[in-house]
Amino acid sequence: MADTNSSDSTSYDGYDLVIVGSGFFGLTIAERTASQLDKRVLILERRSHIGGNAYSEPEPETGIEVHKYGAHLFHTSNKRVWDYVTQFTEFTGYQHRVFARVQDQVYSFPMNLGLINQFFGKSHSPDEARALIAEQASEIDTANAQNLEEKAISLVGRPLYEAFIKGYTAKQWQTDPKELGAAIITRLPVRYTFDNRYFNDTYEGLPVEGYTAWLEKMADHPNIDVRLDVDYFDVRDRIPEGTPTVYTGPLDRYFDYSEGELGWRTLDFEMEVVATGDFQGTSVMNYNDQDVPFTRIHEFRHFHPERTNYPSDKTVIVREFSRSAESGDEPYYPINTPEDRDKVARYRELAKKEAAERNVLFGGRLGTYQYLDMHMAIGSALSVFDNKVAPHLTGGAPLDGSLD
Repeated sequence: MADTNSSDSTSYDGYDLVIVGSGFFGLTIAERTASQLDKRVLILERRSHIGGNAYSEPEPETGIEVHKYGAHLFHTSNKRVWDYVTQFTEFTGYQHRVFARVQDQVYSFPMNLGLINQFFGKSHSPDEARALIAEQASEIDTANAQNLEEKAISLVGRPLYEAFIKGYTAKQWQTDPKELGAAIITRLPVRYTFDNRYFNDTYEGLPVEGYTAWLEKMADHPNIDVRLDVDYFDVRDRIPEGTPTVYTGPLDRYFDYSEGELGWRTLDFEMEVVATGDFQGTSVMNYNDQDVPFTRIHEFRHFHPERTNYPSDKTVIVREFSRSAESGDEPYYPINTPEDRDKVARYRELAKKEAAERNVLFGGRLGTYQYLDMHMAIGSALSVFDNKVAPHLTGGAPLDGSLD
């Protein structure tokens, strides 16, 4: 792997494939192309580091590894994805558990039998808890729900909605839940056991040496060149015409917003080094009350309790704030309004033409306007490599530009 910066003399000739963006989707296709097809790959990354939003780095004062763009928790039930990623990293036995702070009390989350018993101040059997929630949810028929608030009440009842969903949702979306569409939520999981593991996947853990070490190992192949601090749009006219390209940047940006800007939510982070060995006793604490401006606090030392080199008198916390993205912000989550879906449908048609005429494929979270967890991005990339990239590079098969 070569890390170089762009200059006027930089050559973009001689590559079999160009990847725009170095997140998990792009890196997976780059690694497969280099290692399985023995083809030369160029990765262009506009940031000063590899890895997209999964990038992590040590906080300078404490050495505690921080996920720069928000907490990333790896989990999957896809054995192919698990077998693939374990070629590049070992995983710890970390299991993610989240707690929710409402007023002056802390509850295990998602909603489970422990939360129900604690919140209602009474011990319930699983059957009793099911009956309680069903009674409270009967206030509104799910089929008749007109907005997010009504939909949530129809699923879990008003008391749990007002305590755990209303304020958090309003902060996430910067909008009263009454003004949000019912389709935003399809279900609200309630567990009628004391299980408080956040994910139910077969495989879960965190990379032993951290995300950046994992990402760099994926790119560590003599057939892969990585160029950081390079904006694809500044150099694409210097890439030989017809060079197969996998683009993982924002879909609307590629087409110069010809069909309109897509709506995204973004995140802001406020990091602080606190003079204590343990600030909150867990890795993630949600703050569900609407009068607290942030949605949650991450304490990154708890992601790696096995690391004995972290200081005992200092810790790193990061407050997370959610808002609608504006021009120039990092896009995180697609808002996906009906208007957005109409725009995406038009962009999909443009993407098909771009594949047919210029050998450009679109992929990843930004390139398809879909929220993808890490394992989903990797699984999608493996499929795109098998079904599109490899047949094109080895046999000249036409590129299918559908945004699957």
